[in-house]
Amino acid sequence: MSNVAGFCADEFAAVRTAFTEQVESGAELGAALCVTVDGDPVVDLWGGHADPERTTRWGADTLVNTFSITKTMTALCALLLVDRGELDVYAKVAHYWPEFAANGKADIEVRHLLSHTSGVSGWATEFPFSDIYDNESSAALLAEQEPFWEPGTASGYHANNYGHLIGELVRRIDGRSLGRFFAEELAEPLGADFHIGRAAQYSERIATLVPPDFGTFDQDLLPKDSVLYKTLFQPLLDFELCATPGWLDAEIGGTNGQGNARSVARVQSVISNGGELSGRKFLSAKTIDLIFDQQADGVDLAVLMPLRFGIGYGLSQPHTAPEVPQDGRVCWWGGLGGSMVVNDLDNRVTVAYTMNRMAPGLIGSDRANAYLKPVFAAVRG
Repeated sequence: MSNVAGFCADEFAAVRTAFTEQVESGAELGAALCVTVDGDPVVDLWGGHADPERTTRWGADTLVNTFSITKTMTALCALLLVDRGELDVYAKVAHYWPEFAANGKADIEVRHLLSHTSGVSGWATEFPFSDIYDNESSAALLAEQEPFWEPGTASGYHANNYGHLIGELVRRIDGRSLGRFFAEELAEPLGADFHIGRAAQYSERIATLVPPDFGTFDQDLLPKDSVLYKTLFQPLLDFELCATPGWLDAEIGGTNGQGNARSVARVQSVISNGGELSGRKFLSAKTIDLIFDQQADGVDLAVLMPLRFGIGYGLSQPHTAPEVPQDGRVCWWGGLGGSMVVNDLDNRVTVAYTMNRMAPGLIGSDRANAYLKPVFAAVRG
C-alpha cells in the first residue's frame, strides 16, 4: 500500500515522483504538497504519518502548524485593507495606532512593518513565551519601545511579532481581531481550511511536530544587545507549547497558523491569479504591484542570511531560496522547519508544501527544494 495519496496532472508526474521518494524513504514523516494553476489544483498530494509513532496516517484533511507561512496570510489581510482604501502602506503607523509613535517611532511607515524593516523585530525585554498569546498587551509593549536600528535602512526579520504588529493595525482599522478578519474575509469565502487562532477544536486533525535538531548551542554566548538575540530569544519559541490549547487558540499571526498545503495554496492563489478567485475580486493589480516594491535587499540583521523583501512577501533571492524562480514576478515565503509557499504571477502558479518533521534552519529545506525544482521545470520548461 502506497504511503502517498491524492492526484497529480500528467505534466507534473516528476513532482509526484519526488514527493513519493521523500515520503517512502522516511525523509518525510508526514507532508502535503499542492500546486495550483489559474487557481485550480493540478497537484494535491499527501502522505506519511501525522505522528512520530506512525499510528495515524496523514490524511486529506490533516492540519499542521505552518509557522511563518502564517505571515503571508497576515500580509494578505493587510493588502485587503489597502485595496479597500482603509490602509496606506506609505502612511505612518502612528496614524492608525497613535501609541506606536513613542520612543523614536513616529516616522515608521506601514510598509516598514510589512517588509521587516521597521526596527521593531522583537520585544525589548524578556518574558515568558506564552505572554505573546495576549495580543493587545504584547502589542502595547512593542508600541512603547525604541527601534533596534534605524527604520527603513535594513531588514530584521520580525520572527515572532509580525502578526502582533500587523494584527494591531487590522484591529484598529476594522475592529475585528486578525484571526477573525482572516477567517471571515479570506478562509471562509475561499473554503480554505486554514486557521489563525481558535484551532484547538481541530486538535484531532493537527499533526504532531517533530522539532529540528539544532545541535548543542549556548545562547548565553550571544550578545544580549544584538538584533538577533532580541528578535529570536526574547522570547524563545517553545516547541512544547505548540500542541497546547493555549497556543492553538491564540491568534499569533506570525507563527501559529494551522493549515495544510491545499489550504495554503488556495488562499495564496489570490495573489498568483491576479487578485481574483472563484469569481470574486479580492485585490486590484495596483495593490498586487505593491508586493514587488523592493524594501530591502541584503544580509538580514535578525537571521544573518541574505533576504530580499517587497511589501508583505519575500522576493527572489538566489542564495537563500535557490529553487524559487529568480526571474519574473515571483513572491514567496517559508516557515520554520521547511514549509514553503511560492507565487509565480507570470505563470499564475502557486506551490505550497507543509510537513511535520521539521528540518534545521530558519527558512527552506532540501525537501522543499526537491519539490520546487520539478514544479518549475514543468511550468517554465
